[in-house]
This record gives sequence, C-alpha cells and structure tokens, in this order.
Amino acid sequence: MSNYFISRWIDIIITAIAPIIWGSTYIVTTQYLPPDRPFTSALIRVLPAGILLLLLTRNIPKKVDWFRLLVLGALNIGFFQAFLFIAAYRLPGGLAAVLGAIQPLVVMLITWVVDGKSPIQTALWSATAGVIGMAILLLSPQTTFEPIGIIAALMGAICMACGVWLSSHWKLDLPLLPLTGWQLLIGGLILIPMAFMVDTPLTILKPSELVAYTYLSLAGALLAYVLWFRGIKKLPTVAVASLGLLSPITAVVLGWIFLSEKISGSALFGLIIVLTSVFIVQKTSTKLN
Repeated sequence: MSNYFISRWIDIIITAIAPIIWGSTYIVTTQYLPPDRPFTSALIRVLPAGILLLLLTRNIPKKVDWFRLLVLGALNIGFFQAFLFIAAYRLPGGLAAVLGAIQPLVVMLITWVVDGKSPIQTALWSATAGVIGMAILLLSPQTTFEPIGIIAALMGAICMACGVWLSSHWKLDLPLLPLTGWQLLIGGLILIPMAFMVDTPLTILKPSELVAYTYLSLAGALLAYVLWFRGIKKLPTVAVASLGLLSPITAVVLGWIFLSEKISGSALFGLIIVLTSVFIVQKTSTKLN
C-alpha cells in the first residue's frame, strides 16, 4: 500500500469529521435550542467562531483576495445557511436532505462545463445512487412538497457546490485558519439582518441552551469548517462534496440512538446505498490528482 494511498484516506477521514459533526446539528437544535429562531441560531453558530479565529490568527488578506473571499463567504456560509434553514422550516427534513444530496452531481456538472473535465463514470453513477439511497432512507408517501422550500433546498445545494468548486479552483493565498475565519465572519455578517428581521429576539438563555450554542459554534462551525476547508485544499472537489452525504446519515443514526427513532428495513437499505456511494466516490477519487 503506497504512502499516497494512505495519506489520501487519512485526508478523507479527517474531512469526513466535518459533515459528521454537522449531522449532530438536528438533535442539538430540536432538543436544546430555543424554537423558531433559525437565522439567529445560524448567526450564533458562525459569527463568534469567525471572530475567534481571526483574533487568534490576525491575518489580513491581500487586496486581490478580498472579492474572492466575499464570494466564498457568501456561498459557503451566508447564503448556504439561509437557504438551509428556509428549506428546513418549509420541508420535511428528509426531502430537504434528498435535494441537498445532489451537491456532488452539481460539482461534477460545473467541473465538466467550466473545466472541460468529463466526470468519471463510476463516480457519476455512485453519486446518483447516493441521491436514490437518500430518497429510500428518508422519503415516505406522506412527504409534503412545498415549492419555496424545494427551491431553497436546491439553491442551498447549488451554493455549497459552487463554493466547494470555487474554493478549490481559486486557491487563495491564505493559511487555513484565517481563510476559514474570514469566510465565517462574512457569512455571519450576511445573516445578521435576516436574524433581526425574521426571528423573535432571544430571551435569557438557560445553561443547557448556552452549552448547545457553544457546541454549535466551536464544534459545528470553527472545528468543522476548518476540517472542511482543509479537505477542499487536499481532495478532489467531487470527493469533498460526496462526504457531505454523511451529515444526514449521522442525523438519522443519532435520532435512532438517542431519540428512539425507528429505521425500517427499506430505510436501512437506503442507508447502506448512501454509505456505499460515498465509499466508491472516495475510492475513485484516490486515482485523481
């Protein structure tokens, strides 16, 4: 087994920690956070983490990088989080996750159209199988299809796909920590007006709510996005996008463990399909530079 192969799988495993952490967001939000404050929760999640990273690193971007940072912060954090929560409030979680699962396919399409690189057939079919597996796992005959929610979920997937591709394509001349910090700060600033205009103001927080917000900020934003952007620097874009499917999978597994939510036979089959899809895409990506 070559050193390159081992190194690549180490990078995959480290990057996978990010969507696994994000998968815990659902159970933390529903069980411990004040209800009906989606944009406030997103704001508290990303803005303090961004400020903390920038205070620790004190790295000012070059003038040439500012426009690209603004675009990446909007796509990866601000707009993505906004669309994510709009979809979450208007759609069943399963449908939102299925629509979000198209992200690897969008990355392949962008790479094909812009870079002229046709997708590897194995990765293409595996990513398609991931969407199908997610549908088997999470959809039911009672699923409600709401147009605005569907548009928001699709736009969120497109924003993140574009952000992943641009992050890999532009390769900004910034160390990892300030690169992450500036994007979190920019995304947080975008979320401020949404939080104040849409959400009910926060009252005095309970200790459990303070702990939950701290976890979402330090683990769900600071740590997870540092690992995510590290992965974007080191892995093919399709491989990184595919790992995002681990987020809803983690949410399902945590719901089964801690909330006694059932996983039926067909859902278990869908879960296996999704995990197999992610593995095959990662295995295919080890052949890419």
